[in-house]
Amino acid sequence: MEGQVGLEPGYYHSSKYRLKTEPSINILIWYYVTMAQFSFDIASEYDKAEMNNVFDQSLREIATRYDFKGTPATLEWLNPDKTGFKITGSSDWQIDAILDIIRKKLAARNQSQKFLDITKTSVVANLKTTQEVPLISGIDQTKAKTLTALIREHFPKVKATIQGEIIRVNSPSKNELQEIMVLLRKQDLSFPLNFTNYR
Repeated sequence: MEGQVGLEPGYYHSSKYRLKTEPSINILIWYYVTMAQFSFDIASEYDKAEMNNVFDQSLREIATRYDFKGTPATLEWLNPDKTGFKITGSSDWQIDAILDIIRKKLAARNQSQKFLDITKTSVVANLKTTQEVPLISGIDQTKAKTLTALIREHFPKVKATIQGEIIRVNSPSKNELQEIMVLLRKQDLSFPLNFTNYR
């Protein structure tokens, strides 16, 4: 063990240092040195392999749909990094029909539809309608503050720290971490959550 308490009264022993302390401080040092800490990360990241599968399956269905024959209906990646979809159709109706195909493929592969950012307005040009649908990735600061405030409200002793686009949650209790996951799953959030790096 890195530090031990009680080898000499009033001292904290470590391979790195030896501090003279009061008994009450000894207890606190022992607590933080010996008490196991468990953690997990809250993220909002889509599975790239699954999104590839969703894309391929949607494209195949679009190609075989009888009501799409003779129309410009198609699906493309938004960019080389595959961070979203570019949907093309003859009208907004067809765009919505293709979106419905994508949603069904996501559901079939147990992927959240909330990864689809459908807030962008469709564009009409050359007798075609196009809509860009980025894939939501990462938890921004506003969302992160909302989540950490919710965790603190229900679990005031848990430490939830914003680390870039993820939130690290620490607790000496595994059960408490499980309860936090249950709490977050019950929330009606506009964005998806993943629980990763559980340890």
